[in-house]
Amino acid sequence: MKELNPSLSLEQIQSEITALQSQIQVLEQERATLTNNNDVNVPEDDSPWAIVAAYRHQARENAQLFAEIKGIDDAIAALKTQLHYKQTQLASLPRKLQRITQQQQLEEAKKVAQLHAERINEIAGELATEIRQLKACADQLSPLYWQVYYKPFITGFKTISVPHVRSDGEVWTIVNRIV
Repeated sequence: MKELNPSLSLEQIQSEITALQSQIQVLEQERATLTNNNDVNVPEDDSPWAIVAAYRHQARENAQLFAEIKGIDDAIAALKTQLHYKQTQLASLPRKLQRITQQQQLEEAKKVAQLHAERINEIAGELATEIRQLKACADQLSPLYWQVYYKPFITGFKTISVPHVRSDGEVWTIVNRIV
């Protein structure tokens, strides 16, 4: 077995494991398709000799198919060996390295979240401005609107709020600010 390479990163190993698992699954599906489409006709008496003879006859008739199935089985076995090696390699990475990688992933995710939070606050500011402008229009139109239609032009301005994201450095909170 190969010597463990400490320079491989956690992400690389996990990526390789995922690729191996995917390839194994594809080969297993291919093998299942080949074997399902080629059922052996076993005689009704089901004697051990008859079963063996039926399988041997089927193998002679479809030698290429059975060679392909054998090749798939060998490939699956080799990939499973590699998968086991990669899983061992992943498990042997120092916990500290795994923790550092997790912290890096967390920091990257926090940066993305920060961008979204800033965009939310920016949009909320724009929305608050638009709401204030709409309220100014409503305040200007309401007296005339009452005279013509006997009802208010717009209601509900006292309860309109927009989201705002804030943080104390560790915990983020989304609050609603009344406009």
